[in-house]
Amino acid sequence: MTLLLRGRLLTFLRAPEGVDDRTAYRYEEDGGLVIRDGKIVAMGAFAPISQGEGRDLEVVDHRPHLILPGFVDAHAHMPQMQVIASFGAELLDWLNNYTFPEETRFSDPAHAARIARRFLDELIRHGTTTVAAYCSVHPESVDALFSEALSRDMLVLAGKVMMDRNAPDGLRDTPRSSYDDTQALIVKWHGTGRLHYVVSPRFAITSSPEQMEMAGALMREHPELHMQTHLSENRAEIELACSLYPEAKDYTDIYARYGLLGDKALIGHCIHLSEREADAMSETRSVAVFCPTSNLFLGSGLFDWQRYRKRDKPLRVAAATDVGGGTNYSMLRTMDEGYKIIALLGEKIDPLSSFWQITRGNAEALSLGHRIGTLEPGTDADLVVLNSAATPNMALRMERIETLAEELFMLQTLGDDRAVVETYVAGRAMKGGLGS
Repeated sequence: MTLLLRGRLLTFLRAPEGVDDRTAYRYEEDGGLVIRDGKIVAMGAFAPISQGEGRDLEVVDHRPHLILPGFVDAHAHMPQMQVIASFGAELLDWLNNYTFPEETRFSDPAHAARIARRFLDELIRHGTTTVAAYCSVHPESVDALFSEALSRDMLVLAGKVMMDRNAPDGLRDTPRSSYDDTQALIVKWHGTGRLHYVVSPRFAITSSPEQMEMAGALMREHPELHMQTHLSENRAEIELACSLYPEAKDYTDIYARYGLLGDKALIGHCIHLSEREADAMSETRSVAVFCPTSNLFLGSGLFDWQRYRKRDKPLRVAAATDVGGGTNYSMLRTMDEGYKIIALLGEKIDPLSSFWQITRGNAEALSLGHRIGTLEPGTDADLVVLNSAATPNMALRMERIETLAEELFMLQTLGDDRAVVETYVAGRAMKGGLGS
């Protein structure tokens, strides 16, 4: 079946240089997007597109809504759905009091399957079509998430966390078992459908040097894979990590020593990096993942998005929800809080850059810009349809909006899942079929 979507099309060509940079994106006021076999095959003005494709089309008219590439979330924790919005702790206490006890439940395949289903439901409800996710230490949790993603033909990156110390009984593996389990999961899932396996040492505090060696070995054996971990989120975390690896120059050097930095390294948080650490991240093309709602909720600190992007050796940066330390599944809400963090640091992020970040910017940070994050022909048909008048408040504000940039900023500031009319995954409308 060939599908023709009609609406206002917006896709980014590169990172915008400011709010007036109209050459950074392509916009069609009355656009047509042709989808066949899960791929975008044509984009342009509706009239010539509809005539050129012939009559054998199913036309879905989304006017006056915006059609963009689906949102990309670069860092989230599937097992933490039921501890989101837990009161009163900073990072290490939050992990020990809430997260670790919750993750012990994921040895149960039925529980893992239920939460995996609800996790992807929430992402789709909020317009997110791709996520890089942490599972628990249990292989069953990876099986559950990848099985559910495969049933939806969803592009998901995920892996079991490797953690052999400083965690409770039932949530620790060993260096050898973590290696063996990860190898088996790679064989089972990586490259199946649209799935990508991610080597996932949780962070230096919960992995011994022996386990970090195993993570490095996995990356040498499978250089095509992504790696994800956490770095420099909280001052107490930094102090503890460095005390466990006294031979390292600093926290970032721990990962460098085991060969875990690189262009497919997704490093969560990176709030308190020294200049030396930022240089190391830049020189290895590692990705610093900005998690604003989590950083505010846990009181971890303010990520300097503009500093990292403007320095002499700029960093590759992604943005993410980090649920359940993060407080919302919405990438709109994520960038709303990101705007406030950047403002507190004396800078601003313009709305074009925000929407570039959560579409093409994040796709490129995941080394997947050739497949997702744009509306270019030949890429996967992962899309979100946004209604800028979804609530009475938004509709009233729209009466005075005159430019696309103003509309995007309003969506970022006031929008949530109610603004998401539909989410398409590989060309299939998915949000409308979700339960309440």
